[in-house]
Amino acid sequence: MFLCFFLLALLSGCAKCAVIPASCRYALGMHDRTIRDEDITASSQWYESTGPQYARLQREEGDGAWCPAGLLQPEDVQFLQIDLHELHFITLIGTQGRHARATGKEFARSYRVDYSRNGERWLSWRDHQGQQVMRGNVDEYEVVLADLRPPIITRYIRVIPVTKVPMTVCMRVELYGCKWTDGLTSYSVPEGETYMAPGHPIAFLNDSTYDGYLEKRRQFGGLGQLTDGIHGLDDFTLSLQYRVWPGYDYIGWRNESSQKGYVEVEFHFDRPRNFTLMKVHCNNMFSKGVKIFQKAECLFKPRILADWEVEPVVVLMVVDDKNPSARFVTIPLHQRVGSAILCRFYFADTWMMFSEISFESDMGIAVPTFGTLSPTSALAQTTEAPVPLQNCTEKNLETTFPFTISRPVVNPHESRTSVLIGCLVAIILLLVLIIVLILWKQYIQKRLEKAPRRILEEDATVRLSFYSYTIGNSHQTQIHQSNPTYERIFPLDLDYQQPTKPLRKLPELSQSAEDSACSGDYAEPDLTKSTPHQGFQNSVPHYAETDIVNLQGVTGNNMYAVPAVTVDSLTKKDISVGEFPRNQLRLKEKLGEGQFGEVHLCEAEGLQEFLKMSPNDFSDQPNMVAVKMLRTDVTKTARNDFLKEIKIISRLKHPNIIRLLGVCVQDDPLCMITEYMENGDLNQFLSQREIRSQFTKANNIPSVSRQNLLYMGTQIAAGMKYLASLNFVHRDLATRNCLVGNSYTIKIADFGMSRNLYSGDYYRIQGRAVLPIRWMAWESILLGKFTTASDTWAFGVTLWEMFSLCKEQPYSVLSDEQVIENTGEFFRDQGRQIYLYQTPLCPGPVFDLMMKCWSRDIKDRPTFEMIHHFLMEQLDCAA
Repeated sequence: MFLCFFLLALLSGCAKCAVIPASCRYALGMHDRTIRDEDITASSQWYESTGPQYARLQREEGDGAWCPAGLLQPEDVQFLQIDLHELHFITLIGTQGRHARATGKEFARSYRVDYSRNGERWLSWRDHQGQQVMRGNVDEYEVVLADLRPPIITRYIRVIPVTKVPMTVCMRVELYGCKWTDGLTSYSVPEGETYMAPGHPIAFLNDSTYDGYLEKRRQFGGLGQLTDGIHGLDDFTLSLQYRVWPGYDYIGWRNESSQKGYVEVEFHFDRPRNFTLMKVHCNNMFSKGVKIFQKAECLFKPRILADWEVEPVVVLMVVDDKNPSARFVTIPLHQRVGSAILCRFYFADTWMMFSEISFESDMGIAVPTFGTLSPTSALAQTTEAPVPLQNCTEKNLETTFPFTISRPVVNPHESRTSVLIGCLVAIILLLVLIIVLILWKQYIQKRLEKAPRRILEEDATVRLSFYSYTIGNSHQTQIHQSNPTYERIFPLDLDYQQPTKPLRKLPELSQSAEDSACSGDYAEPDLTKSTPHQGFQNSVPHYAETDIVNLQGVTGNNMYAVPAVTVDSLTKKDISVGEFPRNQLRLKEKLGEGQFGEVHLCEAEGLQEFLKMSPNDFSDQPNMVAVKMLRTDVTKTARNDFLKEIKIISRLKHPNIIRLLGVCVQDDPLCMITEYMENGDLNQFLSQREIRSQFTKANNIPSVSRQNLLYMGTQIAAGMKYLASLNFVHRDLATRNCLVGNSYTIKIADFGMSRNLYSGDYYRIQGRAVLPIRWMAWESILLGKFTTASDTWAFGVTLWEMFSLCKEQPYSVLSDEQVIENTGEFFRDQGRQIYLYQTPLCPGPVFDLMMKCWSRDIKDRPTFEMIHHFLMEQLDCAA
């Protein structure tokens, strides 16, 4: 019987991951129509052609925008309402006026936001200083992005234009965020207190963003700072967030104020859930009388009308008197099921302070019974007629199936035959699955046993290559080891952003690797050797370890490996991009930091004029840019490498390659300004989507079509064709290094290694270098030979990733060592090598192309010109 419940739990919807605000910046569907017309309503509209369905950012449908009826008066409340159907964590709002193909001129100079989680109780958003009104647009066309600080957790949202004088107003809107998978709808907590101690600053530890109500010094029915994604600092008397008062990041309570020695917090959820754990971010500045709790007790309520279960989950903590750092404390909840949790946190010192609480859970599975609980008594039970499952809605599921897997109650008089049969079938299926997995593992092991652990000398004198490059004109080889540290950073000061294209997803915010030995960026072969257009011969150009110059990026990565001859020729040329006025760069947030400098997200004011674009081209250029800054105290070598890197990148100009927009090199710190893409990298973009079908359309599930995949693959091939024409070799082509813009546009980049998200895609060779071995051709791993042909191999793997929707890593059944051993089989070419399989989504002709990309002999692999032509034909056929 337990196995049946276990299998049912496996089928439940998973919501295990708490929201990370730094990466929770997806467009929710106004622009791409994921939000349907019927979900967009308004208080009024001027004409039918200016109805709410036309309030979609960057679209020119109808008369170009939503326009409320008549002149908007200062006292009017006209709103555009959007129903997201589920709770969402909203971090940004984008607005735009009515352009209507240059015939419109109406826009909202300011606006405010109301929201509701249930459609009944409406709340007004306020920033940290209590201001409701946000700055809107300055013209009818440009997009303005405004960060919501604090973020909003809601299902319904209203955008309300505000004016000081009577005027006509029109708006287009996009919401940015992600689903609120925590399921938490409210928490109840005692009112925070004020920290006052002799010789210490006063800290106000109240929940200032709580959107519920206060009664008898306790807050009810809302959410606030415990769910805003902000983690407090080690020193709670300092607050670097948003220029607010000391103690803002924490909610704190004094032991003396609690008669029972604990703080009681009650959490309410959207539905019954199966809880794995709770994470509480606590302060532990014991020198000021603050420590994490010494014990936590949590009770569970299976249903809204039920009583609290008697048996609590109890966790004892080890008091830490040595490390004053704030930290997350994990409380295992042992798969207990409930729709509400009551936790008591016991004091370990004078003060206890929390800044964030999150949960990991699955959807609770209700066990169908024909008994329901009377609403008048939790103990009274009546027998009712069965309710067919297909007639149940979300609203009546709770009363129809009141019992969860943690407390199953079954009517003993009902027949158990069907249940027993179901259990037996489940057990048989599980056993069959285990047997299949065992047989598959044995098959793989037998295949791998034929590959020796080492490449024997009688086969060939080869070795695993590692990247060692000569620096400048020196003959001393330097090895740079990688010891990356990463941290997710919530945007600190993103007041208002004005890119000219809506952001589908702002990239995740993480620090870069400090000192990698290979970043997988572009490498440029010796131009004196044959080019890809001459065909792949046995003497295909590749890199010798003695003629490569290593250029350090600001984060310490080897940004480019370039032949010394080429670097010398580039050094004599002027930088081909202009000097951008430094005072027009508006720093928004730090994206990364490394050994030699920092990477920032910036708003570049006047970028269009600087790039000398015509007004018609403005919509294709971002106002948000990435800026790499070199520290002023770096060595002369790092400074020269930075300038060399600028000269190389400035030569790359192609619609499918991230390009350099400008530099700031006349004064310190030296900066380079590059494009900034909207939807993040292709790996994350695809992994969060399913293949398009009637089911995904009906359920508003993010999806892509096979034609979309072909289109994106064609663009990658076009970009690689361009690099090949310049004799550049990328060395790390993969979906993680392809960035996604609007309408499935792709640009090839080289940022993958700088993110801890993809650390598992790289393998360290003898502790000296990290290599993307699962994407590398056999000759690159064994011989250190990197050519356009090895990029072709990586392109085949990249296509395979795309047609698996990035749901698994290439060669996921093989360990890193087995992947390397498999390259030996490619070298010996005795028919024992293992290839990637054809995924269900991959058309036969495309998989045939992949197999050609993985040809053992370099001369047998297609050129990128051939690949691009082939994919264009496939795209035409798909259309």
